[in-house]
Amino acid sequence: MSVIVPLNLPQTKLVLTRTDNQLFVQCLIRGKKLVLTPEEWVRQHFISYLNQQLNYPITRIAVEKSIQYAGLTKRWDIVVYDSDFQPQILVECKAPKIPITIDTLYQALTYQKEMQGKYIALTNGLDHAYFGVDSEKNSLCELTQLPTND
Repeated sequence: MSVIVPLNLPQTKLVLTRTDNQLFVQCLIRGKKLVLTPEEWVRQHFISYLNQQLNYPITRIAVEKSIQYAGLTKRWDIVVYDSDFQPQILVECKAPKIPITIDTLYQALTYQKEMQGKYIALTNGLDHAYFGVDSEKNSLCELTQLPTND
């Protein structure tokens, strides 16, 4: 499967380069060149979607945020912070060929326990699942879309 596949996300302008037959993308957040994997293709498009379509400032978006869970270091793909810099949206990205399943949700919920975001987004670039999190009631509500930054 080619790394560059059409996604179910708005098109975005990414800076792609090739070195020694290896494709790289300039990260929209970190500003550095990264190997362009299928998951990175999805991550960069979703970052652009959050910024360009939902109006979240780049300055409030972090990538590959490390957390400690059960003695292990885990990484969230994307974290969007609210204006008080508390986790608002937690995004788990998969490569387009990896389906979004209940196991993907369980993975996200495991990380959610540590991060305490208000929303969870799961995406493989083709399929997306969005959830509102009610920490007090320990429940999820499936959403049709993520909230915009107003």
